[in-house]
Amino acid sequence: MSPAEEAAAGDLRFGLRTSFLRDPGFDRSQRDGRRYARPVSGVFWARRYYRLLWVFDAIVICSVAAFAQVARFGFDNAFVVVGGYRVGYFPVSVAIAGAWMGALSVYRSRDKRVVGIGADEYKRVFSATVILLGLLTMACVVFEVDIARGYFALAFPLGCLGLMTSRWSLRRWLTRQRVHGHYLSRVVVLGAAEDVRYVINQIEKKSGPVYKVVGVALQGPERSSGMVVKGLDVPVVADIYSVVDAVAATEADAVIVAGQVEGGSRFIQELGWQLEESSTELILTTGLTNVAGPRIHSRPVEGLPLMHVELPHYAGGKHALKRLLDIVLSAVALVVLLPVFAVIAVLIRRDSPGPVVFRQERIGRGGQTFMMFKFRSMVETAEDDLAGLLSQNEGAGLLFKMQNDPRVTWVGRWLRRYSLDEFPQFWNVLLGDMSLVGPRPPLQREVDGYESHVHRRLYIKPGLTGMWQINGRSELNWQDSVRLDLYYVENWSIVGDIIILWRTARALFHPTGAY
Repeated sequence: MSPAEEAAAGDLRFGLRTSFLRDPGFDRSQRDGRRYARPVSGVFWARRYYRLLWVFDAIVICSVAAFAQVARFGFDNAFVVVGGYRVGYFPVSVAIAGAWMGALSVYRSRDKRVVGIGADEYKRVFSATVILLGLLTMACVVFEVDIARGYFALAFPLGCLGLMTSRWSLRRWLTRQRVHGHYLSRVVVLGAAEDVRYVINQIEKKSGPVYKVVGVALQGPERSSGMVVKGLDVPVVADIYSVVDAVAATEADAVIVAGQVEGGSRFIQELGWQLEESSTELILTTGLTNVAGPRIHSRPVEGLPLMHVELPHYAGGKHALKRLLDIVLSAVALVVLLPVFAVIAVLIRRDSPGPVVFRQERIGRGGQTFMMFKFRSMVETAEDDLAGLLSQNEGAGLLFKMQNDPRVTWVGRWLRRYSLDEFPQFWNVLLGDMSLVGPRPPLQREVDGYESHVHRRLYIKPGLTGMWQINGRSELNWQDSVRLDLYYVENWSIVGDIIILWRTARALFHPTGAY
């Protein structure tokens, strides 16, 4: 083994990151005289992905700046006057591109904690772009710089769209890599058995994946050699007091502390000091299971770390903007989809007797009732036939679900599969009874059976689509449906709505759990 390989192997044994390894896909070493490969993880993948993001961002921004200049001025020597000096648009474009890249860095849009999962990455890209545009506009007014408005009107919308698209494309690539075990952060989960099991379950269920659990460290006298969570066999590699040695042995990138542990804050502090020597991250679970990251802010006061949780708001400017988005998109959809509506109406008429559009009273924001419209996908006597089918209910909680419901017509089956039966609800959105994105619109009998906290679903308008639509639909049980709806109510955002709409469009072509 060469000196360089010995150094690399030594660093791995002590849990240090081998960022100097050059192979982009694997860490390589010698074992029993044979070469072997281990999937990339931890800080190494984060650095490589950061560089990819930086390059793609630069390509997009430089491209749109050049396009905006050429589209607005052609190849003429256009210029602006800055402080009495004539400055060509090429250096102006370079300066704007540099400021744009800087804004993306200031907003930490490439932070490894947000890239690759969730909506926060897209929110930061959007916020950085909008704030930069606002600052540049103010600067032009203050310093009397007359930059062509057409240049801004081309560069920034196209740039924002291009950045979002490139981030989405890279995220898809990253997801494919992670399916094969690459670009995952290796973690050890520490805590009481029940808390550890919950954290691992959530990681396997929702992380995308992002983390690979390589072991657990359990507190308490009763320990076994392994733990099975969602079919995953996770070894018990240590107790909470020997976890640092286990981190080195498993080459973990982070330790996740699940819930309360023996020793309290003093133990956490000393664990952080020990992990600091190997550059291993320490991650604490907050227990705030229904609060999204942007609502949580840390503020130290005289050495005391305080966690501030913003309260959700159900009125104001954001809701006005949401309503404007609803009006514009629903109106466009109704016009564009008119030919589709006509074809569906003919098919429904020919398939079974009864009206084309089914009307049903639903509960909206604040408990107000409204008439919801759908294309009829069941026989005309469906409501009367329901009582005889309740004993065959396959759902849990207050929802009636039946995969092979005899009331569904032949046309109705594929209407429901591709959610085409929901299209008339664009009219409900235009009227203001519903929103494009929101919780599932409930029936009165469902609301009557709500527990007290579930009534929070009614704090905002119900949606044509929502978290439930892109997370399994009819395959969700009642508890998961409630959890997703309440999460949306507490943490919704305009950017999050746009992402849900995009994922809904994808789900129309690749339906899951629709019946």
